[in-house]
Amino acid sequence: MSKKNKKMQKKFYITTPIYYVNDKPHIGHAYTTVAADVLARYRRMIGDKVFFLTGTDEHGAKIEEKAKKARKKPKEFTDEIAAKFQFSWGELNISNDNFIRTTDKNHIRAVTKALKFMRTKGDIYKGVHKGLYCRECEQFKTERDLVDGLCPEHKITPEKVEEESYMFKLAKYKDQLLEKIKNNELQILPKERKNEIISFYENEGLNDISFSRKNVGWGIPVPWDKSHTAYVWADAFLNYLTGIGWNGESESPPDKGGEGGFWPADVHLMSKDILRVHATIWPAMLLSLGLPLPKTLFIHGFFKIEGQKMSKSLGNVIAPEDLVRRYGVDAARYLLMSATIFGRDGDISQDKFDEKFNADLANGIGNLVARSITLASKINSLKSLSGGQELKVKESWLEYEKALYEFKIDTALDDINRMMKISDNYITTNKPWELIKKDKDKAADILYNILETIRHISWMLLPFMPETAEKIWDSLGLNPADELKKDFKKAIKWGGLPIDTKVNKGEALFPRL
Repeated sequence: MSKKNKKMQKKFYITTPIYYVNDKPHIGHAYTTVAADVLARYRRMIGDKVFFLTGTDEHGAKIEEKAKKARKKPKEFTDEIAAKFQFSWGELNISNDNFIRTTDKNHIRAVTKALKFMRTKGDIYKGVHKGLYCRECEQFKTERDLVDGLCPEHKITPEKVEEESYMFKLAKYKDQLLEKIKNNELQILPKERKNEIISFYENEGLNDISFSRKNVGWGIPVPWDKSHTAYVWADAFLNYLTGIGWNGESESPPDKGGEGGFWPADVHLMSKDILRVHATIWPAMLLSLGLPLPKTLFIHGFFKIEGQKMSKSLGNVIAPEDLVRRYGVDAARYLLMSATIFGRDGDISQDKFDEKFNADLANGIGNLVARSITLASKINSLKSLSGGQELKVKESWLEYEKALYEFKIDTALDDINRMMKISDNYITTNKPWELIKKDKDKAADILYNILETIRHISWMLLPFMPETAEKIWDSLGLNPADELKKDFKKAIKWGGLPIDTKVNKGEALFPRL
């Protein structure tokens, strides 16, 4: 890419939440992370300058307790769990640009600086916090949050707590934030989640919140009172700034969010259980720090396993590497992304995954590539002819790109699958296996259209299934390394497959289970 083109690059900053290290990763974490990876890879593919951040949230009383039970020091315990997350993301071929840990020295220094800044501004004051505290959530609950007096998540009775705390003036920012959410300066998607948050603001409002805990040793010390440590929100949210380069060395919070100038984030991806705090506390902190708000919060739903919530006691928690072992990395990514409409709850099972693997992958893209390459290997050269196929491919690209710009990941996969069905129908209608025997020139025309369409499908698959895309290029006689260097707009023009290409019969992409 030329220097001129580099200057014209759009910046795209995408994040997952940082995952709490009280336990090893499961497919709920993987769903968010693969989705972020797909969007990051797509933006890189089209030439944007991308920063993709994920990581782990490692402080708090719960971690201290878990480490004690494991007979380990908190840092030793968090090192082990963070490594498990990094291993899982490696197994799933996640392309994050940074893996932030809240125990990183730069993060700790930056949190210290930010707390001082907000206190100087008058947004942090000493008070007494009274509330119902769920030790498992490490969050304060209101009576409205409880179901039959219990935390709805952990089914335990929260403790009544009254303790000295440094408080953050969240209520101060209510009207300002509500207006920004209503006018989409802070866009919340899907729309029903935006409506949910507006209803919360209007019916329940915002109250000042605790920003510190006393007598919790495993945390970042409050810089002006070492008997307190920063409460989870005062610490964890700032990863979105420290992860892109702000290290707290400057005299004030970053005006551009780190050296790369990536702030504000284009999208924070998350599950629905942490929407409320991301739509209240985090943007209020940013206003206090004098920084712009993230552009979009995109909220996805939860997975159930055969109608039941994932639970250790039920033994139905699925680790990301379990999927990879059974299906392979690209198939695991595909199965996660196609499991449900992105933004809604989904119900999954091994039987459903097996069925989709065979239908979409073995009988779908795998069969299309195999039969097309086998037919093309029977003629000496191809001939370039588009007919109506070129127009159909262009239409598919428009739909595919629109879907990914709108974070409709499952819709983009539907567009790819539709292109594969069009290609299958094109083969069935034109019967190239018969033409090879009686009209090789016509067969060469038809097969070129088929293989060129497959080349376009491989580019569409690249963000979702990068290894599969490269295998398809190799089957088409293309060098994957050369393909990845191509300018995107040129790469997706019709006619990119050389007519003298030499196809390669490789192993089946997705052997049936």
